[in-house]
Amino acid sequence: MTTERPLRVAVIGAGPAGTYAADILSKSSLPVSIDIIERLPAPFGLVRYGVAPDHPRIKQIIVALANVLGRGDIRLLANVNIGTDLTLRDLREHYDAVVFATGSFKDAALNIPGIDLEGSYGAAEFVSWYDGHPDVARTWPLTAKEVAVFGVGNVALDVARMLTKHPKDLVATDIPANVKEALEKSPVTDVHVFGRRGPAQVKFSPLELRELGQVPDVDIIVYPEDYDFDEGSMAAVDGHHQTKQVVKTLTDWTLREPTGASRRIHLHFLQAPHEVLGEDGKVTGVRVERTALTGDGNAKGTGEFIDYPVQAVYRAVGYYGTPLDGIPFDASKGTIANEKGRVLDGGDVLPGYYTTGWIKRGPVGLIGSTKSDAAETIENLVEDADRLFAESEAGPEQLSPDNVLQLLKGRGVPVVQWKDWEVLDAFERASGEADGRERLKVVPRDEMTDIALRRD
Repeated sequence: MTTERPLRVAVIGAGPAGTYAADILSKSSLPVSIDIIERLPAPFGLVRYGVAPDHPRIKQIIVALANVLGRGDIRLLANVNIGTDLTLRDLREHYDAVVFATGSFKDAALNIPGIDLEGSYGAAEFVSWYDGHPDVARTWPLTAKEVAVFGVGNVALDVARMLTKHPKDLVATDIPANVKEALEKSPVTDVHVFGRRGPAQVKFSPLELRELGQVPDVDIIVYPEDYDFDEGSMAAVDGHHQTKQVVKTLTDWTLREPTGASRRIHLHFLQAPHEVLGEDGKVTGVRVERTALTGDGNAKGTGEFIDYPVQAVYRAVGYYGTPLDGIPFDASKGTIANEKGRVLDGGDVLPGYYTTGWIKRGPVGLIGSTKSDAAETIENLVEDADRLFAESEAGPEQLSPDNVLQLLKGRGVPVVQWKDWEVLDAFERASGEADGRERLKVVPRDEMTDIALRRD
């Protein structure tokens, strides 16, 4: 390959997936000029807006991402929305290749009767609220005394913990002020978490589960009658150290007596959601079906139903990607249609378009998976470099990095770059220090932009 200019690449999304992809590409043998384009005024994606505020350990990932974005060889263009501020045509005219790393932020559907009643919510939206996502309303209807959570992954644990944890125990975190105030008024006493299979099939991580048992003034209740282990369960316990740890913790909890705490989290296994019950359009309870393991770790219904009185329901059954106009989308998976990161259109490669992260593979896997995922996509992009140069729709006069900024400025888009984010970051940290916290997030989007760009 011979060229007198670097390959211009736009990465859409400044979360871990996009940042890792940009970092790997910047260290390849290919001469490149990279812009990370982010819809929100702040970078870091789900690490900033999808991790519970009382889990600062996980948020330390931000430090690694900031080191990449702050180096100076990768440019951040935040507060820029693809589809309105920049169209796909704009991207093709100003970049040789585009990598979509837009993640999965929506809640996956749970198709049972009553799921659309008032008082039924998606866990992802609730997480966005308590994490101060600027696109989510500042208020949340915390009026239920009894709550059901469908799902047995870490998000379900986060929802249950945040609903029951006393706000005074969140003071030192970066919880937004409006969220703390709302939680202080919550009347919740009991949260019921339901999983359709047994203890050996839950998706809790051992550390998250142990932390749940250390929340002050909250009892964790596990029911011995919800326990069953088939051949598949025993194989899972024997073959996976983390599964063994999770099962041990849950087993220990079956032997613990309640302490009389003011709030309780009930963990129910072998109970599948069947219906959300309601009256006058509002949630009044849930009906679950008792299940039985089938020998291979799966479960089937038994025809026995149990009703629980609750006034709110949260579905934590997974995330789902958001389609982008003009980009082929696999609705069955909630992902951009692709093969190893190359975007596909009807089975054929769509030249110049790539994808990585959850929008590529679905909402599974942690940071290690995200890194290897990005490496695969970038390897294919680098392999395609000659074709990208040859087939690029970007004109010579449009390939200057300044050209995109001039285009956005002409459209009145207040672009937040890295130096601007550092201003906002310093403001949040100073505000938190003054309030006795690590940081205090600025929640309204316009205010975030004004602070970052030093506007009155």
